[in-house]
This record gives sequence, structure tokens and C-alpha cells, in this order.
Amino acid sequence: MLTLASRLRALNDAALRRTIVLRSIPPHGIHDFFDLAEALLEPAAIQSTLAHLDRSTLAVLAVAGELGTAPMGDLVERLADLGHDTLNADDISARVDRLDELMLLVRTDDTVRPYAAVAERLRSWPEEGLPSAAELAGVPAPTPLAPLSATDSRFTERLAAERAFTAVSSIAELLTELSQEPARELSRGGLGLPDTKRLSVAMRVDLDAVAPLVGIAARAELVTLGSGYWSESAEGVAWLLENAPARWGVLAASWLAALPADVRQIVAERPGVAWGDALHRFVAWLYPAGGTWMDDRIADFAHEGELIGITARQSTSPAGASVLRGDIDAAIATIAASLPAEVGTVYLQHDLSIVAPGPLSASIDARLRTFADVESRELASSYRLSGASVNRALATGDDADSILHFLATISLTGVPQPVDYLIRDAASRYGTVRVGRIDPENPTGPSYIASEDTAVLGAIAVDQTFTALALTTVSPSRLTSPHPADTVFWALTDARYPVAAENATGEVVHPRRHPVIRSSRVEIPDPTVALVEELRATDGGEAKAAHAWLARQLDSAIKHRQTVLVSVQMPDGDVVDYLLEPASVGGGRFRARDRRADIERTLPLSSVVSIVPAP
Repeated sequence: MLTLASRLRALNDAALRRTIVLRSIPPHGIHDFFDLAEALLEPAAIQSTLAHLDRSTLAVLAVAGELGTAPMGDLVERLADLGHDTLNADDISARVDRLDELMLLVRTDDTVRPYAAVAERLRSWPEEGLPSAAELAGVPAPTPLAPLSATDSRFTERLAAERAFTAVSSIAELLTELSQEPARELSRGGLGLPDTKRLSVAMRVDLDAVAPLVGIAARAELVTLGSGYWSESAEGVAWLLENAPARWGVLAASWLAALPADVRQIVAERPGVAWGDALHRFVAWLYPAGGTWMDDRIADFAHEGELIGITARQSTSPAGASVLRGDIDAAIATIAASLPAEVGTVYLQHDLSIVAPGPLSASIDARLRTFADVESRELASSYRLSGASVNRALATGDDADSILHFLATISLTGVPQPVDYLIRDAASRYGTVRVGRIDPENPTGPSYIASEDTAVLGAIAVDQTFTALALTTVSPSRLTSPHPADTVFWALTDARYPVAAENATGEVVHPRRHPVIRSSRVEIPDPTVALVEELRATDGGEAKAAHAWLARQLDSAIKHRQTVLVSVQMPDGDVVDYLLEPASVGGGRFRARDRRADIERTLPLSSVVSIVPAP
């Protein structure tokens, strides 16, 4: 432990923090470098680290433990004798460096020496049903996974394309819904049931698919969490204007970026194969000290991979294979060939419905949504016009002529008279009711509702929907509310009144219900920084560390009632060995029972040369 503590002390702060992170050492109870060294050499901590090492690296460590202190050449030769699958000296050297970084062994030039506690942990494995050094090095991998048949591969490709289209469509609906009303994140994490149900309906997916799809959208930074609510991000707004293959490419790229390197290495080397039982058997062989953690990691990403078409029926799709190779462009090209072609025209019906003969291009779909409600979202979508939906567009600054012109350019059936009448009538009535601030300088202050149509204003005054607004009639053409103008405006909009917002000069303005937020990453404080600062603060250099190490050994002997052999330097320079049972330590001195002379001795710690367990 003293050797490891000295090694840790010699590291710079960055390397020390990395060691703590790599070994997942919790800061609780660690106050000096001896505490840290002890934590690193705890059997449970060693086993936890070994569980995350692959079989070849474990073989290198276990064989090194059997050899003790040995040159690299001997280690390579011994591994070869045992049938190790990697006979390349450079590869073995790289694995040794990794083990050195993990503080499981010490590499000095070409000499390798595992720590005694690590070697002991590995030697005990066979008794626990875990492989020995010879088995780690010599047992070959399970039978390679068989590739899919041509029929299964074609089925996988079609199913993956369907899932890709569904995921892209569902997340598009998610963003649209969140732009209208954000979803609250619970304090314990996750969405509440009411919001989950609302999003499930909007996205046209089962309840249990909402959270994973929100997670996929969040990882791609299409939605963002702010003030406890999920809302559409600026990146999400731009994403909605891309075509379906490009949208899918964003989801696939973010999935790949989040895929841990160790998981990627396993699955990327096996494209076009099943991710089921055969892969689990391989993982169990590859991580013999406990591969369940890797199974869990693969399962998490496999589930999301299934949702977005990286895999289908637990088999890698052709597009997914390109993703795993890191070639997103090729993956997009593959998925684009499997997706139905987008269309740019619709059928306008006399019943005010709009029917698309196929998946609409993103720009046309986005434009239609501004003044029409989505009725069905399949390969052939349908929309419906209403006075309320047209008012929604007018409230954002649109007008009747621009809406009708757009419809005329995309309609295969022209613009039916009922459609023309509805849009022009809504435009003529828009702004019949006006909402504004009583104090133009106070956005959170009271507001007014004004209208020359006293019948409409009277209807608003008695509408029980607006009880919470606490409306007061101040004249036949004017109501007031203690609530802000934005709150009143959106309440009237939701109730489908022809309302417009106005500024202090009476000019119509177009408020946005929820601001678009640009995604930002929350910086989480690094707990290792405080731990390293404490370690440095309590460290007094080598001399003080040596003194602390002696005191630590004496404390341990006292605690466990052990007899130790203490070497003490006398004033004349001679070193005398005492067989002692320590009783107490304090004030730079320690008191102990001399087992040979059967007397009590008190000795200065500064004179102690070494302390070792009694033979």
C-alpha cells in the first residue's frame, strides 16, 4: 500500500482524477493517499474493475500475476504457450499499459509486476467458479454468429425502414405538440402520466414508447429541458424542415455518438447478425468476471436501435450496419431507398379536408400545420381546415391571400369554394376581439379585452371557461383582467374566439406561445476535483507520508491486536528489532508491550525504521 500511495502522490492532478474515475472510487471516507490506495486495493474494488475487463486483458493480468515480477518477453512467451488469441507483442504491451493506468499493476520499462492484492484476487477465481489464467488465455470464443439468410435480411431491411419512418414521424409529432404545450418533467425524473397520455395521442404511439422516443429526441438535441419542462429546441425547429432520410440520419448519428466504445466494438464487428442469445453467449465469454453489465448496456441501446430501425427483430439492418461502421451518409442513402418517396401535392376537398397521396415533403407538411389540423398521420396524411385553425395562422402573422396562394400551388383539385370562403371569412373576422396590456411597460400586469362587437364581448364576459381570468366589465366594449395579456390572449385563442394581440399603439402583434430554446448542456461539477484538493491539502510530502504510514501500521496492529516486528534506530546509529504488541499512538510516540522482555516500552515514531508483521 505504501508503494501505491507514493505512486498516487506523484501523479499530477489530472492523472489522479482520471485514476479515481477509471476505478469508480467514491470520495466518501478518503482523506489521504493511504485511504485512496487502500480503496484501490480492496478486494471488492478490484473485482469490480476486473468485471469490466475483456478476456484477453484479463489473461495478460492473470499470467503476469502468476509470473510475479517478469520482463515483457516472458509474459508474451507464456501467453503464447497457453494459446492466447493475441500473440502480437504490441497488442499485449497496449493491454499492459491499460492495466498500469488502472493501477492493477506497475510497469517499469519492460518489467511488469501486478500488485499483490490483484494477483491474490485472480488466484482465488477458480474457487469461485471463474476461469484460471490458463482458461482465460486458452479457451476460444464461442462459435461465430451466423449471418442472416437472404430472406431474413430482406425482411429485416423492410421492417427497419418501417420503424425508421414511424420513429421520424412520431418524433415530428412530439416536437409539434411540445411547441404548443411543453411537458413537465417530474422532480424524480420522467414525465407525468397526464403529459405521457397527451404525447401518446399526439405521437400515435403506445404509452410505453413515449419515454424512449423523448429520450431519443433529447439525445439528438431536438427537445430541451428548461425550468422543469420539455419543449421544442431551435435544433428541433430546423430538423422539422429536413426530409425524412435526413431526419433519420440525425437520430442515427446521435444514437451512434452515445454508443459506448466497448459496445460499439462488439456489435460493429458483427453486422447483419442477430443480437439475441448468441450475442449474450459471446458477451459472457468476453467478460468472464461478470458480463451482465455489458448485457444491460447492449440491451439499452438495442431497444432504441429497434425503435429507429438500426435493428429489426434483434438483427442489424443494412442501414444499421453502415451506422455501426460510422458511415452515416451511406446509412441515409440505404434508408432513403427503402422509404416511400415524398410527394409535394394534395387533394383539397369540399368538406374542408386535405388529403396527401403519400408522405408529404417536410416543408409542405410544416406549412399546412400552421393553418390546418392533422387528422391522420400515416403514409398518406390528412388534414382539416376550420375557423380556429385558420385563426391560429392569422395570429402568427399569416393572411388569407398567402394561405390561398399556397393551397393553389399544391392542390391537384384547385381551391374549392367552401375552402376559399372559410379562409376569407376567418380573415375578415380576425381581430374582432383585441387583447393588450393596460400598462404597456408591465408585461406581467393587468390586461384588457376590447371589441366593437358587443355581442361577442358579452359572450366572453359570461363564458364560464374564463372564470379563472376574473374578468370585469368596465364598458360595453371593454373588459379587464388582473392576469397578463399573454395569458388572456391564449385563453381566448384556445376557446376559438377571433382574437388578436395588440401593442400600445393598437398595432397587431403576433406573440409566440412558447419561446424556442436552443439546447444547452448543463455542466455538472466534477466531484473528483474536491477530492484531489483534499488529498493535496492533507499531504505533507514524503517525510510526513512515511511518518503517517508508520502510524497507520501501528493503528492497524492495535485494532487487530497484532504482534509486529519493529526496527528502531538507536542514538548510536545501530538498528534494533523489537517484537512488540502496540497499545497506543500519540504525541509522536507509541507505547507497546515487548513480547521478548515482557516489559512495556515507549518509543519515538521518528526512530522507527520499519514495521512488518511478526513472523
